[in-house]
Formats: sequence, structure tokens, C-alpha cells
Amino acid sequence: MTHKEKIKDLLTRGVTNVIEKKHLETSLKSSKKLRVKFGIDPTGPDVHIGHAVVLWKLRQFQDLGHKVVLIIGDFTAQIGDPSDKEAERQPLSADEIKKNLKGYLEQIGKIVDLKKVELKHNGEWHRKGTKQKMIEEAMNFTVNQMLKRDNFAKRLSEDKPVGLHEFLYPLLQGMDSVAIKADIELGGNDQYFNLLAGRTLQKRYGQKEQDILTVDLLEGTDGRKMSKSYNNAIYLLDKPSEKYGKIMSIKDELIEKYFLLATDLTIKEIDAIIKKGPREAKGSLAFEIVKRYHGENVANEAASDFEKKFIKKELPDEMPEIKIPYLTQSLADILVDAKMAVSKSEARRLIEQGGVRVDGACIGEREAKIEPTRGMIIQVGKRKFLKVK
Repeated sequence: MTHKEKIKDLLTRGVTNVIEKKHLETSLKSSKKLRVKFGIDPTGPDVHIGHAVVLWKLRQFQDLGHKVVLIIGDFTAQIGDPSDKEAERQPLSADEIKKNLKGYLEQIGKIVDLKKVELKHNGEWHRKGTKQKMIEEAMNFTVNQMLKRDNFAKRLSEDKPVGLHEFLYPLLQGMDSVAIKADIELGGNDQYFNLLAGRTLQKRYGQKEQDILTVDLLEGTDGRKMSKSYNNAIYLLDKPSEKYGKIMSIKDELIEKYFLLATDLTIKEIDAIIKKGPREAKGSLAFEIVKRYHGENVANEAASDFEKKFIKKELPDEMPEIKIPYLTQSLADILVDAKMAVSKSEARRLIEQGGVRVDGACIGEREAKIEPTRGMIIQVGKRKFLKVK
């Protein structure tokens, strides 16, 4: 890609908000070296490919010659970011934060060139602050602003608690921007409110307001938020074969989004693959993601291993067949109709427990619907097979 095309890709692909877009575009086209801020609270020990969406954006900034300033939120993690939380987040202890930090940078280093990163811990400046200074900073915000956040409003309407300390989180994140004199801050679209706080406080301290770029959030394999608690995340540290298998189990409607956010294929290449249908597209997607993190040879091995393990090796010579008259059909209904489950509740339980595979891909969503195609193989447990005719 040309320099101009790289800038366009950086500002549009997977991007939900840019402030101020014209200013940022002009800066990127100039010879100015931007200070690109990104903060991470070590709330868990593992980085997943959802986190990686914004990390790849950071890498794009690096490749264009800009300075990435990575802030480890060792102080803010003790409060807990309320963004996109339906319940009050429990603060972490200093020991928990330290434990989570082990291996964190190593995982980030799979994407971002850490040799070129300016690394900071926000405890460096927050622990030196005074109560008076925090009160002065808090005067730049109102309770009305805080209550406009969707998750706060939702929790209050459901009579769930909203901690006063949660109101302080955007303020602290904003002060990080002041401390490092950020030119631009990146984050997921759930971080939009927090990133705006940085602009507010920079203006208060006489600094030029940072530009903002937010990226779309990548759902987990079952369509819900990617999270360890939902057991639907694909981690950077997963083995190649495990990554491949997890990707093969994502919901069909997520295929295009995964291509866009988790691979570097062009839009034209993605469109051509999608047209081949979900089965082939998902295989190409799994291959591309494994290739991105482990190399082409390993990706080929993972694809071959998956095919042997789930498509060829375990298939019996003969199996019952079923005709499915609908373009889209509930998987639970199919299992009941084929007498592979005695009831819909049992079928849903089998699906939810990971006991059902469609063309080798594990289906974990209890209300899953599939688009049946001729020759599709449905497997329940280790011994029950069904072919769509």
C-alpha cells in the first residue's frame, strides 16, 4: 500500500469514532511524530484477539513512524474501569495486579514492537497526587455527565449500585493523557467517554487536546462479549490447533467481522472469500488468524490437524441422513427431529455443554441456528453422526 492508502486504512478499517479526523489526517500526512497513547489495566493475565484489534492499530502507527506510549494501569486497575460493565467491578489488589502483569508485555510484544515503545506505569504520577488536586480535577466534570453513560443509567434503573469511585476512573485516565502529553489516544468504542475526559483535562492544563480513535469490539465465539468468564475468548497464548478449532466454532454471522478486525486481508480479498459460503470462509479465516500469529507453516499444520481430527478420521462409513427443508434451522430442532435428543431442553443442554459439532466446529450457543448445506455433518458426542442430504 502507498503511504496515503496506509493512512486511509488506519483511519477507517474497524474504526468507530475519530476526533478530530481532519486534524489527525493532516498530522499523519505531515512529518510530525505523534505521541500515540494506549492504556491497559492488567485485570487478567491473558490477552485475547479482541484486545489485539487496538494493538494492531498501534502497530500501524509505529510502522508510520510514530511513538507509541503504552501505559500500564497499575494504579487505575485498583479502582476498575466501569466501561461496558453491568455491575460494579471489584478493585484489584497490588499483588493481583503484579501477578497479572507477568507475561502481559510478552503477549503485547507479539504485535507491537516493544523496542520502540515508551512504557509507563500510571502509578508514577497518580501516587504523587493530593486530595486537593483530585478535587480540582473533578471540578471539570459533572454528575450529570457521568449518569449519561449507558451502563450507569442501566444499573441505576435496575436499582444496582454505582460506586462513587467509578466516577473517578475517567478522571484518572484523562490525567494519564496530561502526564504524557498525548497527541492521540486509542481504545475500544466502550472507552469513548474515558478518552473524551483526556481532552477535557488537557484543555484545563493548557495542552493541545488529543485526537481520539476508537475501534469496534470483537465478540467471542458465541456472539457475546469476548470474555474469560463466558469461555468464548481466543487467546494469543492458545496453541495454534486450539486457535484454529475455536475460530471454526464462531457464529456464521461473525465471519466477516472477524476477517475485518482480526486479519490483514484486503476488503476485496475478504469479499471474495465470503462469497464461497460459511464453511469455506471459516476455514480460510482460521488459517489466516493462525498464520498471523504463528506463521504459514504452522497454520497449514493446524488446518491439516483439524481436518484429520474432526472431518475425516472420526466419520463412520455409514450414518443416518436427514432432509432439512428450511434455509435456516434451529440446531436443537434438528437434533430432536433426527432423534439425537429426546427433547429441545436436552438438545440445548448438549449444545451448551459443547457436545455438538457441525462440520467439526463446536457449537456452544444453546439457541444456535444453522444454514444447512448438502453433505453437512452433525455430530453429537463421540458416536452419533448425522448427514444432511
